Amino acid sequence: MSSREVVVLSVGGVRFVTWASTLRRFPESRLARMLSDDDREFKLVNGEFFVDRDGTLFSYIMDFLRTLQVSLPPDFSDYQRLQREAEFYGLYPLASLLSQEHLLKPRMEILEVRFSLQEMQAFFRIFGSCSTTVEALAEQISVFTGQQSGQSWNSPFPSQKPLVPLPLERPSHHDMVFQCGTDYAAGDQIVTRYVSIKPDTRKLINGTNVLGLLLHTLLKDGFRLVSTRTVSSKDKVECYCLERLKRPASLRVTVDQPLGSSGAPQPKRNPVQKGK
Repeated sequence: MSSREVVVLSVGGVRFVTWASTLRRFPESRLARMLSDDDREFKLVNGEFFVDRDGTLFSYIMDFLRTLQVSLPPDFSDYQRLQREAEFYGLYPLASLLSQEHLLKPRMEILEVRFSLQEMQAFFRIFGSCSTTVEALAEQISVFTGQQSGQSWNSPFPSQKPLVPLPLERPSHHDMVFQCGTDYAAGDQIVTRYVSIKPDTRKLINGTNVLGLLLHTLLKDGFRLVSTRTVSSKDKVECYCLERLKRPASLRVTVDQPLGSSGAPQPKRNPVQKGK
């Protein structure tokens, strides 16, 4: 059978269609040997290979053969059963990945937004348990400043002068600080700070509007609001706590570039790394 020949498998009544080269990805596996050897577990019936195993779990095995990585849904729980199926098919690199169950399970991610409204200014501090999420959010949030004359807090008109972008304050990799609103400078000059949150293109000066847009952005990104509390009634500090399940990075098997005798890449002995 050539490597580009189509192969049809019926696994527990679930039908799969793939290339022979995909099944030969790991030449020592039982699936690779199935194409050339007789095996009592695999029966060729009407041109289809039939095997009495779990067809639902086999879909994850086929995904692994096609991508060389393990990507499981957040609610997946049959790690031991899938590992047993991988061992049955002789896919020991996959079984090795599945034994690292703690790396494959989703983790709960916490994000805390603190909001303080003081006269004509609003102050924000965001803390996250996952630094990569905070980094991504920091790239979405932009702060701009400018000077105006005689404009008020709720003025819908932006400054006619060019606005100057300001860097976010980053006390650590896990948090950020910024503010918006107006403050009086020398004379009748008013210093303003606007906040923009991508993909929204508006530049907002009102702290309540910024808070609403920030929470809306986080909810669209998969977070859910868990609790709201007043941290300090004197300083008017409110705290919004959000959480979401964060999917883990895919674990990947690397293979050598040279082709083996069966026309499939040869797996390396040290197979595990995190996929990007």
